Amino acid sequence: MTGAQPQAVAGVAGGVRGSAMHRFRGAYELFLERIVMALMVGLSLEVTLGIVFRVAGSSLVWYDELASVLLAWLTFYGSALASVKRSHIGCPEVVEQCSRRTQRGLGILVQLLVIGFFALLGWMGVAIMPALVGESLVSLTWIPMNFVQSVIPVSSALIIVAEAMHLVDLVRGDGAADAAAAGGATH
Repeated sequence: MTGAQPQAVAGVAGGVRGSAMHRFRGAYELFLERIVMALMVGLSLEVTLGIVFRVAGSSLVWYDELASVLLAWLTFYGSALASVKRSHIGCPEVVEQCSRRTQRGLGILVQLLVIGFFALLGWMGVAIMPALVGESLVSLTWIPMNFVQSVIPVSSALIIVAEAMHLVDLVRGDGAADAAAAGGATH
């Protein structure tokens, strides 16, 4: 993953190549790519370290728990990246049978449902935070459970931003956004 990949971003951004939405989307994608890459590197190093210590006969007590947390974070932040890239699961065969106008309407409805779902998920993620006060990981007691679970509301907000950008494209009637709505993804 290198840079903002102008060709991929331009196909989704619509409008003028140098528009504010295009620049924001490119910067946002790059930001999420860096987070995902950092998590991948961190998880790879942590797993490698765990294997080395296990082979040496001195297993790390915190290895499994931290690997689980990093994998969960990678999944949530990776979902936000997939959302901004329009690289998620879709159902293009069904939508393609509809008229172009219906496809656009379905795309807008789907975007609203997705945004609603992640708004609810994020709200519930914030709502559970008070119940986690004073809790921590078992093997790394200095890491609060609130920090670990913050991935839910934070990634929900990141996904909402990505989906809102696509919703704007659909409402504007951008051709690339209509194609993405019909196909579920642009890649």
